[in-house]
Amino acid sequence: MTTTETGSVTGTRDKDYNLLWFTETCLSNALRLETYIQDAERDGDAELADLFRRAQAESRKGAEQGKQMLSRRIGG
Repeated sequence: MTTTETGSVTGTRDKDYNLLWFTETCLSNALRLETYIQDAERDGDAELADLFRRAQAESRKGAEQGKQMLSRRIGG
């Protein structure tokens, strides 16, 4: 879906919305991956559980970076 909305409708510029979206998505991924890890462990698939743990760590890292940037931009 392509749109030309640049904040005039929502009051939020695209780049700010994108940062909010990115942070929320990383946090959501970290939560979802916890379920995937448990599923893999329940089925005895340590290799898959490890893959999901690494992906979860990256999602947490992205979320933390997004939160830090949001904090700087909202506070400053």
